[in-house]
Amino acid sequence: MAKSVKIENHKVDKRPVFTCTWKNALESEDFLSRFPKEIFQEYIVTKRWYGGKVSTIKNIEIIDHIKLSSIQHNYFGVLIEINYEESFFQNYFITLAYMLENELNESSNIIGEACFEEGKGYLVDALFIDDFRELWFDLTVGKSPTPNLNLSFNCDKSIEKEEYKSSRLMGVEQSNTSIIYNEKYVMKFFRRIFIGVNPDYEINKFLTEQQGFKGTPAYRGSANMAHFKDAITLALMQELVANKYDAWTYFNDILLQAYQNLERKKVDISRLPSVRMFQPLTIQHVPHEFIDFVGLEFFMKVKLLAERTADLHIALGSNNTDTHFTSTIFNEDYGVWLKNRLIYQVQNRLNAIENNLHALDGEAHELASKFLADKKTMRNFFLDFDWTTFKGERIRIHGDYHLGQILVTDTDFIILDFEGEPESTIRDRKVKQPPLKDLAGLFRSYHYAIFASVLNNPDKLAYKTEHLFEAGEKLFTYIVAVSMEAYMQRIYTSGKLNLGYIKEQEFILMYHMTEKAVYELGYELNSRPEWAIISLKGISSIMQQV
Repeated sequence: MAKSVKIENHKVDKRPVFTCTWKNALESEDFLSRFPKEIFQEYIVTKRWYGGKVSTIKNIEIIDHIKLSSIQHNYFGVLIEINYEESFFQNYFITLAYMLENELNESSNIIGEACFEEGKGYLVDALFIDDFRELWFDLTVGKSPTPNLNLSFNCDKSIEKEEYKSSRLMGVEQSNTSIIYNEKYVMKFFRRIFIGVNPDYEINKFLTEQQGFKGTPAYRGSANMAHFKDAITLALMQELVANKYDAWTYFNDILLQAYQNLERKKVDISRLPSVRMFQPLTIQHVPHEFIDFVGLEFFMKVKLLAERTADLHIALGSNNTDTHFTSTIFNEDYGVWLKNRLIYQVQNRLNAIENNLHALDGEAHELASKFLADKKTMRNFFLDFDWTTFKGERIRIHGDYHLGQILVTDTDFIILDFEGEPESTIRDRKVKQPPLKDLAGLFRSYHYAIFASVLNNPDKLAYKTEHLFEAGEKLFTYIVAVSMEAYMQRIYTSGKLNLGYIKEQEFILMYHMTEKAVYELGYELNSRPEWAIISLKGISSIMQQV
């Protein structure tokens, strides 16, 4: 029996009392009407994966559920809809179990107190219960029959009927909850749910089963729920990849050492050269000053990551039979869609700058003021393009590509998380887009790392921040140059994708780097205005190319 845990400071007399058994809770109007508001709302607003923290909840309701039972417990998977005063809604999936106080243990994730006919106890997140995790694994690999008509499981033939051995939660809580099974697989439970097939599941399954792509964890299983006539992806299981850390951590560590190296060697930063943005360059042509600055291994890793990005796009764009993944061309509808997205984002960020200008000072204030002054020039440049002159192809892409979505192994990079842009609808996430949008996202992530490694380590760096920023900006031009050469050569050699003319390529990169920087700016203005300088510098450097 699990070790009991004494729960203190709970006012038992105030816990909600439901006039039903836990087994029949989701058939009770009393529970259906009261649980969302009286228990769940207070719980969800504290979770990292909750995406409505800056919005005002109007009402919450349970719109669907599944029921699962083991020998020990009855469990529910609940689909919840949250409506906001700002006139939009979000859906979330939560697994529920009910435990009496003597059944709790240290790992129990309590959602709230409750009382059913079984007695006083606690509603908990079932993902934190080993019994539930074992049940879910057995359902995934087909060892147990699926008890619900509206719930379906799928697994790769290689793991059919595999024995459950162990499970544990993976690391800290992120936007989803991941469980490691048998120290071989990772099961990602999607917390925020979209009505429709999740692109992470869709792309991962396609890359593994149809393309044999090795640059992402192999697909091993999934769970989908039928909600009326729609399929909803609840969980995705993949191979566990042995890794050291993600690429964000890796490059930040190297950049910190590089800045310290500048100081040790007393480098005159003003004399460091730079190269034109987007000009392809082999590592052999990178000036020795920058090899001394960050090291040859740094540029070798930049080159390798660009090649793996190209490999991903080749795999996503070279299928001629699956219409979800066949490439397409630019057309008027896509041109209108693209322009509307940028207008919406830029206008929102311009409003945010105007509202937060007082919170900025120094160079950040100057750059923000310049952004406001140049807004017409920028809008005209990006909105005046003629889609009929674009000759490149559009494909399914990663969509939210940055260093945090990439794992570093002993010898390679592994690409994760194909869910797409957090602010986009499920439909927009599946729109075929130019592959260079992912490359633009990677460039913005490098740019962010260059500045974050300075802002995160003021006590470890002696040079003035503005001097380190200057060195970082120059280094960035060579990161882009080496990436462009490696990426383009990989694409051209494959003969699988048409990226269009050089001017077209540069326009697309500038467009999406601006789009990404503008998105980042909104986040920083709302959460940490002192970091808005990173996005503003990014926008400024791009606008210098206009």
